[in-house]
Amino acid sequence: MDEQYGADDADGGDGPEGRDGPAEQGFTGSPIDLDQLSYLEQRRAIEAVLMVAEAPVELSMLAQLLELPPARVEALCAELAAGYGRDHRGFVLARVAGGYRFQSHPDMAAYIQRFVLEGHSARLSGAALETMAIVAYKQPVSRAQVASIRGVGSDGVLRTLCQRGYLAEVGRDPGPGQAVLYGTTPLLLERLGLDRIEDLPSLGDFVPGPEVMDALEQGLRPPA
Repeated sequence: MDEQYGADDADGGDGPEGRDGPAEQGFTGSPIDLDQLSYLEQRRAIEAVLMVAEAPVELSMLAQLLELPPARVEALCAELAAGYGRDHRGFVLARVAGGYRFQSHPDMAAYIQRFVLEGHSARLSGAALETMAIVAYKQPVSRAQVASIRGVGSDGVLRTLCQRGYLAEVGRDPGPGQAVLYGTTPLLLERLGLDRIEDLPSLGDFVPGPEVMDALEQGLRPPA
């Protein structure tokens, strides 16, 4: 076997931990000396972990894996993100849902959309997107409250969104009947590319200005 565990193996080639020992015996210990990680190795370790992670990795977990202070890991992630930006890479290192992950660059949206449309991913319906938006902005919210805002029953849509992991039951209303209350999940934050639900754009950003409202009103008036 090659000397895949570092320079320390070379000094003990004739002993039980020599070149053929660990590989033949199914070596289970960590071959990494975490106390001696170089600056480059720290950056590479973060990249490797995030590359195989299925969900955003929390800062505390990265700090634990590298045995570094969280502030140091946060600075390393910021350096990596800045470097990818300078190199105009097709991906970014983003902080979403309370952790870090790699995701495609926003500028590449057209290619990602083409890739998704050619696949077999089921898209959410307009009713599902509408319901999800209501819950995101009004949470915690009951089924009856969602239906009141939409003007139509939303039982099936809420059930589908819960099954997909975007919404979840977060409690019960203390009032009569103790209705189930719904809220968003970390998976939805991950899909939206947000770190916190508070990062959602303000609803005021979607309200038409006075000029638009006047124009609409004028257009709806019957001719004199």
